[in-house]
Amino acid sequence: MLYSNLPLYNLGAPVMRFNEIDKAIGDISQKMLAKTLKTLEADGFITRKVYPTVPPKVEYTLTELGLDLVPYSENISVWAFNNLETILNNRKEFEK
Repeated sequence: MLYSNLPLYNLGAPVMRFNEIDKAIGDISQKMLAKTLKTLEADGFITRKVYPTVPPKVEYTLTELGLDLVPYSENISVWAFNNLETILNNRKEFEK
């Protein structure tokens, strides 16, 4: 759940490729990242451009709607980071 805004947050650069986003986020499976990027594209937050090369080159950019959401996403990310220890402790307690 904490990963859901990370692709959007990391797309603050003008254009990013899949592997760049993956490296910027870190601990997320490529399958989950691909699914999240497809959802962000379907919702209109990012655009995806595929170049006809071998292997295919794919670039992601924020749309105006995505750019408008970035400040809010940054605030949520800061809140999550500041509360991560508490959240992880709560999960441990819940799993007992």
